[in-house]
Amino acid sequence: MQVYPTRSAVHLALGGGLVVLAGIVLREAALLAWGGGVLFAIALARAAALVSVSRIRGAGFEMLWSTERRTISVARGTHIELKAEVRNRDTLAARYVHLRPVASTTLEVEVDPPTGEVPAGGRLHVSVRVATPRAGRHAIHGLSLEVQGSPGLFEVPLTFANPYGIEVLPRPFGTMLGSARGGRSRKGADLGVPGPAVGDGTELRELREHQPGDPFKRIAWRPSARRGQLLVRDFEREERDVVWVVLDASVELWAGPPGRAPLDFGIDEIASVAKYHLARGDRVGMVVVGGRVRALLEPDRGARHAQQLALGLVMGASTYDSDRTELEERDVAVRVLEHLRPLDHRLGEVQRHDLDRLAFRAEVALSKAPFVAPVPDAPSQRERVLRHYLAAFGIDSPPRTDPERARTDEAMARMLDRMAQRKPRPSLVHIWSPAPETQRQDLVRAVVKLRRQGCHVRWITAHQEESVQTGDTVVAKVVADAVVLRSRAARERGEKLLRRMGIRVERVRRGSLTLGHVEHTPAGGPDAARPSSPSVLRVTSSLGVPAPASKR
Repeated sequence: MQVYPTRSAVHLALGGGLVVLAGIVLREAALLAWGGGVLFAIALARAAALVSVSRIRGAGFEMLWSTERRTISVARGTHIELKAEVRNRDTLAARYVHLRPVASTTLEVEVDPPTGEVPAGGRLHVSVRVATPRAGRHAIHGLSLEVQGSPGLFEVPLTFANPYGIEVLPRPFGTMLGSARGGRSRKGADLGVPGPAVGDGTELRELREHQPGDPFKRIAWRPSARRGQLLVRDFEREERDVVWVVLDASVELWAGPPGRAPLDFGIDEIASVAKYHLARGDRVGMVVVGGRVRALLEPDRGARHAQQLALGLVMGASTYDSDRTELEERDVAVRVLEHLRPLDHRLGEVQRHDLDRLAFRAEVALSKAPFVAPVPDAPSQRERVLRHYLAAFGIDSPPRTDPERARTDEAMARMLDRMAQRKPRPSLVHIWSPAPETQRQDLVRAVVKLRRQGCHVRWITAHQEESVQTGDTVVAKVVADAVVLRSRAARERGEKLLRRMGIRVERVRRGSLTLGHVEHTPAGGPDAARPSSPSVLRVTSSLGVPAPASKR
């Protein structure tokens, strides 16, 4: 149990120490006695604080959430409010000076009321307001109650662990997956196929029995009258596109404050493209590349596939693998031990260097985790268990600062080469990535192979300069401006290279694509048949006004 002195205690200790020092220098027994008495009183106050706080902890102080559900899925940028309560089973009231959330640093959390008193045998209702600027799996691990022991010279934080998982989905998918479904849409969602079939064909496939949710316009009245039961017409669906979306999730693209890093925007932008094609009934596949292929989903359609795409983007861009985070095994062990200690009383005997026992206790505690997470990559089984604990409880794992651009380009080129060999062949590939500064022969070869097969390639360039933070001083502003200019120049060079390769470069207005929706010229339209006039990605703002896309 950690004890922190208040400012008054620090001032008293300094005063008492100075008096003792003066008594020693001046050889005054009265000063020595007075200063020593002050220091002794401070020591007694610290012991009294430990006793009073130990009584509170032993009396059954606890923190509970108002609902039984321990996870929630929201769209990025959503503000939510959770309700919790702190119960005091002691016969004395407990006054606290600070109530702080113990949560992921990528969440913005406020607690109300921040100060107050928990009555004896009563409860305190707490509102926890959360902002979600970054997609991913995060958590509120509990609340920290700082109690002042008598006579108010020391503060003791009491952490009450009760994890609550917050799954933040890309903004477009969060809106779609959270919408109400009914009738045929609900039936289609359960089957994993799109609800209202966009562009149904005119050729009759069969007559079948009516099912709840089938539209009345498809009822075959005359055959139904002859058969004595309702029959509906099923038509052949028009052929749809096979679309791939490719996300560059290199760790250096996480640089920047939560919500303003390039990958924060990139996940939303590639999700908007995928959502548009799913709404058209196209089959959409997904690849997340970061040094290597991090996530791969074969082309499919429907609401279930949309959920898999959303989770694939979130988990594929995460930084729990050992080659994507700055945390070494011992750093991970420290975080696991600090988080697990309030949940498992048996950890009192486990030391930080005893990683084997810690990994065993962490694996047992995974059943209490709010998330079911895939096991991250790590050199040893013990380290995989410890990193799995971080992922399952939504504990922060900061990204590595070393860039992995070269390895990502190589992996992306290999993946594009495989796409050209897959069946069914892709008709459209969307790539979100910084524009390459130097020409890579393997990437050129893969793109040329796709284009020779009639596949259109669209490249959405990442705007890395938006994550640059401007300081308050003149020098900091000058440095920030120089970084922005350098980033823009590099992007321009990369876009020229892409156009030289025959790739259509799309620039997205920041805030339009992620807040609105995507419009796309149908691949089967008249322009799609001409290689010189490929389909153009357009952006519609949240107000419904088309925003022209830059075509280079």
